[in-house]
Parts: sequence; structure tokens; C-alpha cells
Amino acid sequence: MARIVLFHKPWGVLPQFTDPEGRPTLADYIDMAGVYPAGRLDRDSEGLMVLTDDGRLNARLTQPQHKTSKTYWVQVEGEPDDAALAALRQGVELKDGRTRPAKVERMDPPDLPERDPPVRFRRHIPTCWLAITLREGRNRQVRRMTAAVGHPTLRLVRYRVGSWTLDGLARGEVCVLDP
Repeated sequence: MARIVLFHKPWGVLPQFTDPEGRPTLADYIDMAGVYPAGRLDRDSEGLMVLTDDGRLNARLTQPQHKTSKTYWVQVEGEPDDAALAALRQGVELKDGRTRPAKVERMDPPDLPERDPPVRFRRHIPTCWLAITLREGRNRQVRRMTAAVGHPTLRLVRYRVGSWTLDGLARGEVCVLDP
């Protein structure tokens, strides 16, 4: 029976179990042999990670042909206008090619604990939260997409992978799902 682990990765934690530089890793939170991350979540991002010992499930969650959707809560600098949102929805041209269309909605600021360290604050530049759902997962894709439309990402939280969400999972908390 496959083991599935949900983890609310804090900011600053590497999405791997070892680091020769001694930075915080998954091993600081997850004491379980044989499970591996289904995809990455950069050190400067936070939110839901799924780990499993099932190679087929891992592939289904990470390989682009399976189109597993992932939703990110993204705090961006400035307030994107309708044209910027339309560009994100239609797909943005990046150095490695055009992104697939994304579902993008403005959202109220989510109920999240403050990030440590806090997001930079500029008194005269507003911020806005977006919910962005992708069905692909390129390296730093969300950050590159929002930058491409003129609204750099300040905070990025992965809220959902497939049908699993952060709901009820505190920062740094691990939940082992029953098989």
C-alpha cells in the first residue's frame, strides 16, 4: 500500500532530505524512510508538498502529460489590471517557451501566519493576492509568469496539489494519510 505524506513546507526549507551546506531540509521535519517529494517547492516558497513511496503516483503528480493541477496563492507587487490577468490566463511567453493557459483569479489575502522573514513592504506600492492554477510545473514558473506581466511575486504559497490542500495543516506540520 502506498504511503502518502502531506507536508506544509515553511519558507527557507529545501525540498530535499540532505544539504551539504547544513540548511534546513525535509529531514528536519519528516522522519520517515523511503518517501520522496512528488515535485519541488523552492526554498523561497512555502506550502503543500506531497511525498510518497509510490513511483507511479509520484510520476502522475509530476509529469506534464498527466496534467495534475496545482493551485498557488501568490502575493504580487502592484495590482494587475485585466490585461495582465488575461495574459496569465492565456499563457505567457517565457525564455523556455509559452506556458499553458492558467486559471487566475484575484483573491482576498489568505489566512496565513506571517512569513519569517517578513515579505518586503513598500508603503507606496500596493500588493495583491492571486490564486493561480497550473497544469504544468516548470522551474520557478509562477514567479517567472508574474514577472513577465510586470508584477513580481513577493510571496508564493502552494495551496493545492491534485485533490490535497493545506486546509488544517499548520506550518511545518506533517500528515500521513491512511492507505
